[in-house]
Amino acid sequence: MSEQEQYAKTAQQQAELSRRAPNARELASQGPGLDNYEAVMAAAASAATMAKRAPLTYLTPEPQGPAAELNDVAETGASPSLATRYLGLDLRSPLVASAGPLSQSVEGIKELADTGLGAVVMYSLFEEQIRRQEARQVALLERHEEAFAEALNYFPEPEELGSQDIIRNYLQLVEDAAKAIDIPLIASLNGATHGGWVDTARQLQDAGAAALELNIYMVPGDLGVTGAEVEERHLEILAGVKQAVDIPVAVKLSPYFSSVGQMAIALDEAGADGLVLFNRFLQPDIDIERLEVVPGVELSTPFEARLPRTWIAVLHGKLRASLAGTSGVETVDDVVKYLLAGADVVMTTSALVRHGRGYASTLVDGLGQWLSRKDLTLDRVRGMLAVPEEARASGYERAGYVAALQRAKTRYGA
Repeated sequence: MSEQEQYAKTAQQQAELSRRAPNARELASQGPGLDNYEAVMAAAASAATMAKRAPLTYLTPEPQGPAAELNDVAETGASPSLATRYLGLDLRSPLVASAGPLSQSVEGIKELADTGLGAVVMYSLFEEQIRRQEARQVALLERHEEAFAEALNYFPEPEELGSQDIIRNYLQLVEDAAKAIDIPLIASLNGATHGGWVDTARQLQDAGAAALELNIYMVPGDLGVTGAEVEERHLEILAGVKQAVDIPVAVKLSPYFSSVGQMAIALDEAGADGLVLFNRFLQPDIDIERLEVVPGVELSTPFEARLPRTWIAVLHGKLRASLAGTSGVETVDDVVKYLLAGADVVMTTSALVRHGRGYASTLVDGLGQWLSRKDLTLDRVRGMLAVPEEARASGYERAGYVAALQRAKTRYGA
């Protein structure tokens, strides 16, 4: 039996064991010839090693149905298409600029659009900014409500009410930028309560946003708040916004739910058009010389992509909503990994902050070159290494965990 044939047989056995066994000890008892815990770890490591050596085509079945009609790039000689669907929108590529500081002007947004990106997510409008603006307007009106009617020049002018109108400036930027680019512009709202989101969401739609991204950044500081209450808050915010607008709505999630998969399913059933995995909690640091807590804002690194990729691989094919991978994108390799896991689109800002907006062209071109080199289409790549639908995700991930531990023992053991 050749090494490739042996790999195919071993991979099939591992998939079956992963489906049947809830943990590694049961794998040891169920697998033929695997009569102890150490043996199953060795077998898992062996399978992982053979998987690295085997051709990529051994990891996916031949496409059926419409996918079978797609010709490999090598046969057609054409450049691979990067056309993508996200949130029901047609994108020219699966690369998207995520919310960040590079989208604060029409010129900056146009520069991003000229790189070949499929869409641009604008920087976030924060709930606190909305509340502060509303409070300032109310305070100005109340300050003058006792004035005599004859003193017309005493009533606050519109300019006084909105000279620093953050909401109005954001809406104007959406309107101007949406007209200036030929790709979808996605507005971003960041908050943690049901408060002023609904009206603002409607205004963003009217201004020309192609979709909305709800960045629900909730850090429960009240120790009495239950996990169920946190989840319900997310669903309430989504329901309120969905009722107010007709454009697609994506939810940017935290990875810190007790059951990420169940939360994803609940949001999907509640009407979310897409899920963005994951939000990064900017955790503070401590300055031991100044004896104070300092804010922590760091650009993401490729290591951080492992968690969202894992969940995308689990959720791929199980939701109606689109899946976007974000965090940890630095090179085209990181883009490809997200797509292999099952992401519909891949988002990045940190890499563009490090290398400039034009670096997006490098990522887009690099993806096309990789597809050509592998003689693959984007549709065939997407989800190629996701958790198989017939496999039980917990067992599948457990088998990977066991293999990782065995590899660590081999690499770092004395």
